Amino acid sequence: MSAVIGIRRETKGPWERRVALTPRRLGRLIAEHELEVRIQPCPRRVFSDAEFVRVGARLTPDLEPAKVVFGVKEVPPDALQAGTVYVFFAHVIKGQPANMPMLRRLLELGCTLIDYERVTDDAGRRLIFFGRFAGLAGMIDTLWALGQRLRREGIDTPFAAILPAHSYPDLESARDAVAEAGREVVNNGLPQELRPLVIGVTGYGNVAGGAVEILHELPVNEVPPSGLPDVTAGDGRRLWRVTFREQDMVEPIEPGDAFDLQHYYRHPERYRSRFAGYLPHLTVLVNATYWDDRYPRHVTCDALRSLWGGALAPRLRVIGDLSCDVGGGVECTVKATDPGDPVYVWEPESGNAVPGVGGNGPLVLADDILPAELPVEASRAFSDVLAPLVPAIAEANWEEPFADLRLPAELKRAVIVHRGELTPDYRYLQRYLERST
Repeated sequence: MSAVIGIRRETKGPWERRVALTPRRLGRLIAEHELEVRIQPCPRRVFSDAEFVRVGARLTPDLEPAKVVFGVKEVPPDALQAGTVYVFFAHVIKGQPANMPMLRRLLELGCTLIDYERVTDDAGRRLIFFGRFAGLAGMIDTLWALGQRLRREGIDTPFAAILPAHSYPDLESARDAVAEAGREVVNNGLPQELRPLVIGVTGYGNVAGGAVEILHELPVNEVPPSGLPDVTAGDGRRLWRVTFREQDMVEPIEPGDAFDLQHYYRHPERYRSRFAGYLPHLTVLVNATYWDDRYPRHVTCDALRSLWGGALAPRLRVIGDLSCDVGGGVECTVKATDPGDPVYVWEPESGNAVPGVGGNGPLVLADDILPAELPVEASRAFSDVLAPLVPAIAEANWEEPFADLRLPAELKRAVIVHRGELTPDYRYLQRYLERST
């Protein structure tokens, strides 16, 4: 008898149009592994219902016969089915309060949860992710935000012609728009008051890599963090980019100690941020680093208050927080946004988030579903990586105890809940569940 899997409609918000498995990939799985696929209809999904039906999937609102259900974003607690194996981005591993009711319901219903975020190789590197597309869309949106902020200040730049990523029919069109802005910079130069225009990127992973891909469409010179004070205005026909790594952003608290990356990972409490010294040199900051509350913040509200408390208006116009940790590594990210209303001004004096692009403070982009702005390309890339793992998930005997569960190691590491119980590596989540009651 063939295994039955389900593809759920995404219900987290109106901007979510991605799918975990594309019609092309599902068609191959159906043909090669005799899978039976049920998919819920969804008019806003980037691939039409008809495309899935053509490759052999059955369109139905009822996924109950499926023992495994795949999605992208979190499943609402009241939509969970008892005894089902769920595969999606759960966003629970930090004990995120908003998702504790969902985790509790998974336990109550005797479900199993596989979290894409925890599918890793033996070295701990993630194998399934949308990070590159968060970086691509986030950098496009950050350039759009810069153009809008400068226009509000009465400064005309080529960036004003760039649209948010979701406004373009595809990624190639968005790249073309950024490249056109770059050609205008080369031909006409930037206004004197913007020179030098410096874009700082924190991190060097998949998200940062996507952001830098977009910056390659512009005329950009790279400078090390130590070289920021020496960057000159020039003729305004080029921008400057600086990448910040851990050793640039933090320093040991103990005088005389040298920075050591592995020591920092093991003992982050022995380090402090030194990022405030870079802020006066930046026009744009793009944050693309992982953060949790063990680590020092890169950008504190106090540092921004100090920057805006000077006699002259700061150079810093926009913070694109692509990591979007509310109150996290960039403390002025006080709320998450979406593509329909992606930015706000954080006012240092009041600490409030003010709608719009104008105001006395940095313009903050904190869209927490950036990959959804490039739904076709993001879904295809994600599906290409996920599809080879689907047969092992579909054909596993999920009635077995966790210790006996036969799965590839990269998948077994990602099982957070099995048959209504937290698995050994994730039992620490019990304390977060207890706090949320």
